[in-house]
Amino acid sequence: MKAHKLPAACAAALIVLAGCGGSDDNTSQSGPHYVSQLPITGVTATANYSFDLGLVSGTKYYFTDRNSAAIQVIDIATLANTAAITGTGATAFAGVGASNSVSGPDGVNAVGALLYAGDVNSVKVADPATNTVLKSIVVSATGVRADEGCLDTVHNLYMISSPEEPVPFSTFIDTTTQTIVAKVTYTDNKGAPSAGLEQCRYDAASDSFFVNNDGTTDNPHGELVQLPGAKIRAIAAGTTVNYTALTGVAMYPEGNCDPTGLALGPGTDIAVGCREGTTGAPLLVQILDRTSGAILASLNAGGGDQIEYDATTNRYYSASSRWTASGNAATDGACSAASPCTPVLTIIDAVQRTVLTRLPTGNNAHSVAIDPASGYIFMPVSSAAAPTGCSNCAANGFNNAGVAVFKAM
Repeated sequence: MKAHKLPAACAAALIVLAGCGGSDDNTSQSGPHYVSQLPITGVTATANYSFDLGLVSGTKYYFTDRNSAAIQVIDIATLANTAAITGTGATAFAGVGASNSVSGPDGVNAVGALLYAGDVNSVKVADPATNTVLKSIVVSATGVRADEGCLDTVHNLYMISSPEEPVPFSTFIDTTTQTIVAKVTYTDNKGAPSAGLEQCRYDAASDSFFVNNDGTTDNPHGELVQLPGAKIRAIAAGTTVNYTALTGVAMYPEGNCDPTGLALGPGTDIAVGCREGTTGAPLLVQILDRTSGAILASLNAGGGDQIEYDATTNRYYSASSRWTASGNAATDGACSAASPCTPVLTIIDAVQRTVLTRLPTGNNAHSVAIDPASGYIFMPVSSAAAPTGCSNCAANGFNNAGVAVFKAM
């Protein structure tokens, strides 16, 4: 069912293209706007809601829910929470742990008719047709998560990174056999392990995997790594290779970024979401040329996690959960009562490489997905009170945990 509470302060958006008000579905509005908020079965309205990434596949929106140890299913036509995909025994998700690094599920990707989701020590393979978890592919034994992944549909190869390992690594899985074929570790040319790994994307045009590396000796606040697909496929089965040993690998500096999300844009553009950990640093989205690594635009639009490109609207959608009123990073980049955040959905014109609008969202809204058919945008949110550090969530009407729904036009 739909919730009927409409946020009261869309005027708080720094750039306004669409107003608030109107009916529950706001069908009379033009421009990007809020629609409604959906409750999630089993998640209380006042919950400190731990979720991670989401995607639209077919007629459903899926996102990972750690509170319920599940992949939640939203039917787009009815805007209703219709199922929760859970496993049992070895196929069960980890749920909420002491920190993100030991929690799951995490990232989620559509792989044909199936879903692959990162989890502690493993990748879970789920079947949304039966709402069951079919298999657990073990990638580690250290008790930390496999986090975010991406898919090469041309060669049926799935990449997922384990960022909190002593030496972070990416696992490559053959999706036809659902078996691990290779691993790539991340130790830089100075012998230092990566500070972590974030979103990856496969670019068919260049046959490359791109991944955000959180930090190296030469680029302590992040670099974009380009891994040649042919060199990945040439790794001997069962072998682990360090990324610097791959012929043709490229590392592009991202500036003072501390990267998170990644999205392939039009032409050869690639957008990097930054979540700066430097107090007072401008919160950025960097748009690079993925053939050269040149920074084409540096927009004050960061503080997010997931960023998605939609070809229908030719826009990027960024879940800027750590945006602030000043546009600069909160203390140490983290939201708190003393250094609060003002979460927004940031919409960027991918052609002009400019910010179009910012719409207020709910607490910790760091995940975003858009349905190109309906134009609906989905963003899970926590309750206004937990975690602490959202100064305007309650005032904007985002009091309860659930999924906020927006419309692109």
